[in-house]
Amino acid sequence: MKLEIDQQRLNSEIETLAAISDAEPPAVTRIVFTPTDLKARAWIISRCEEAGLAVRQDAIGNIFARWNGADSAAPAVGTGSHIDAIPNAGKYDGVVGVLGGLEAIRALQRSGFRPKNSIELLVFATEEPTRFGIGCLGSRLLSGTLSAEAAAKLKDRDGESVDEVRRKVGFRGSLQDVKLPSGYYKAFVELHIEQGPLLERAQTSLGIVKSIAAPASLRISIEGAGGHAGGVLMPDRKDALCAAAELILAVENVARSSGAVDTVATIGVCDVFPGAVNSIPSRVGITLDIRDTDLARRDGVMQTIELASQSIAAKRQVSIQSEPLNADAPADCSAEVRRALADSCRQYGFPFLELVSRAYHDSLFISRIASTGMLFIPCRNGYSHRPDEYASPEDIARGALVLAESLARLSA
Repeated sequence: MKLEIDQQRLNSEIETLAAISDAEPPAVTRIVFTPTDLKARAWIISRCEEAGLAVRQDAIGNIFARWNGADSAAPAVGTGSHIDAIPNAGKYDGVVGVLGGLEAIRALQRSGFRPKNSIELLVFATEEPTRFGIGCLGSRLLSGTLSAEAAAKLKDRDGESVDEVRRKVGFRGSLQDVKLPSGYYKAFVELHIEQGPLLERAQTSLGIVKSIAAPASLRISIEGAGGHAGGVLMPDRKDALCAAAELILAVENVARSSGAVDTVATIGVCDVFPGAVNSIPSRVGITLDIRDTDLARRDGVMQTIELASQSIAAKRQVSIQSEPLNADAPADCSAEVRRALADSCRQYGFPFLELVSRAYHDSLFISRIASTGMLFIPCRNGYSHRPDEYASPEDIARGALVLAESLARLSA
């Protein structure tokens, strides 16, 4: 079997998909269930059908594109990632795993390989938390990590629920049916940019992920008292934004003080009401994202932040309420899949590093129901979620080649 990746075609497809965006190049914005997202989905489906894959979509919009194997009753070997993109993002996050996965399948087809287990490309729906406040919604439902009832009630900033939004754009099946049956996948492999600097610093083009960090997120509401910016004296104020500012700095300090480089905490959203220059903020909503490779340490950070919230609320005479959005456990990648990836790297003489994924991915949730692994390629300066995110065509092709060889090993 001689595997060859069509690097020029793969790079061209990445550029074409990047142009399907609500942002001006080089930025990419594709929010789930918008017209732009639907256009991108249709384009991906057409590429899969051109490759002779059988395509279906489920009720939340996960796309399955299957190359049927010799044993149709055997569990499939899966690969894939996502194509939704946060506002002002780059063109490689998720996309490398989708289009690289498709090219890996095409390379196997061109080589004459015939899989025993079906090989399936999975394009996960709403991996980014941009619209509904929680990441990896599609894979959470596929794995049963999130119930259909809880998912249906999630709302976007306009107050529309997941159920309302998905039905409006044509996904009318039952969310109960999204969960995959037991044993659906024999193994799953996700190709992704590292979203960190370690591979580039080590001048190594491939990374095999050992474990995926534990994410948690909270929606925090701060209620103070409004008033005229000139009329309310400083000792009498209950400024919700000042309380939020103090809490944000407390979050940063707690994460920095955890004693581990793997602890990170971010406030990515801050909504201020009423938002007038001459009005004291009476209400602020912020979102908190906490991640760590150690579950106990992450939970300890969350508890310390809660104590800080109580202290700030008492001192500033405001109300601070927290609503958990998710608190997920970390995952270890499968020894079987890691071995297939390592053997594939060695076959082609590619050096690799074993590392931890500090970002979380759909693979975190698929690991709950299948043997799962991840293959990383470098991204320049470790940049991601920004327009200058970049992975070289050579590194992408190298990742797709190792992915193809690994899929062959797992599906032989």
